[in-house]
Amino acid sequence: MSYYDICTKLQHFDFEEFHKNVSKERVEEVLEKDFLCEEDFLVLLSPVAENYLEQMAQKANQITLRNFGKTVLLYAPIYISNYCENKCAYCGYNVENHIARKKLSLEEVEEEAKALRATGIKHIIVLTGESRFHSSVQYIKDSIKIMKKYFDSIAIEIYPLEEEEYRLLVDSGVDSLTIYQETYNPIKYDEIHLAGPKKVYRYRLETPERAARAGIRGMGVGALYGLDNWRREAYFSGLHAKYIQDNFPHMEISMSVPRIRPHAGSFTDIYDVTDKNLVQIMLAFKIFLPRAGINVTTRETAEMRDNLLPLGVTKMSAGVSTEIGGYSSIEKGEKQFEIADNRSVDEIKSMLINKGYCPIFKDWE
Repeated sequence: MSYYDICTKLQHFDFEEFHKNVSKERVEEVLEKDFLCEEDFLVLLSPVAENYLEQMAQKANQITLRNFGKTVLLYAPIYISNYCENKCAYCGYNVENHIARKKLSLEEVEEEAKALRATGIKHIIVLTGESRFHSSVQYIKDSIKIMKKYFDSIAIEIYPLEEEEYRLLVDSGVDSLTIYQETYNPIKYDEIHLAGPKKVYRYRLETPERAARAGIRGMGVGALYGLDNWRREAYFSGLHAKYIQDNFPHMEISMSVPRIRPHAGSFTDIYDVTDKNLVQIMLAFKIFLPRAGINVTTRETAEMRDNLLPLGVTKMSAGVSTEIGGYSSIEKGEKQFEIADNRSVDEIKSMLINKGYCPIFKDWE
């Protein structure tokens, strides 16, 4: 059964009714288990489980120490284009937004790469707007070949590709993919993706499987929190990650809990996701998916990121810019969203060391 079939089957499941019947004893029973089933995971996302965050945090911390030790991988995004063909209600790159559009030339890509590498970063994620016309697969491939001279690991967060196209990028040096479904609710998905290639729910949902078959070794999937009910979105995100792990055992899964941040033409129809909600999602992920990494981006404040560390964090972005050309002296393009943690790579490194963690700059060759 494909994950699309699983999602379709679960769309009419009554999450609220299930959570009404979750007792304190049921939560305590789940927290005693070494391995969780899908129903156990849903229990940890319940309102009753909010009263057990301390116990969940202790369990998540133990799981993380067993699987990762006190290590945190540092990485940074590098934006090379912000042209987009989609009309998404929540995104600053929306094709109808009047923003400063820019695509880096290959010479500028190299200048950006040099500037970012000088900060000490060795793992990057390359992002573009979703425009095949402005950011063709060939352009992305050529950019990857340049950046491979400077970085040990290259992930991509771009528009969905065909399997053969992913294989082409893997052969050029890409090892990981981040692809957010944004929302797993197909009705909400259709409402907020007003036009453009991204409007096709199923094609995007099946993207991780195409990439995995093409040889991608690392994967980040999930939702953008704030678009729909967070308990549902977290559940579908966790099941998606589990499906990928089960079907592609070689895959290194990384989970994140990105919340909507302000941007050009900012979206206002947002479901509230509190700090407490974010913590519950993150802890439930770690307990349900013990081998998965947990990534906390600069969408969150410095204080919040520091406080989340003991709860299972294994990856953090550092010295981040979401502008096109944000690391060098070239002319900038509009940023995708406002970041909340402006600390440099050295500042993040020092913070980790002071808290007893080992900052990792390279874990892949």
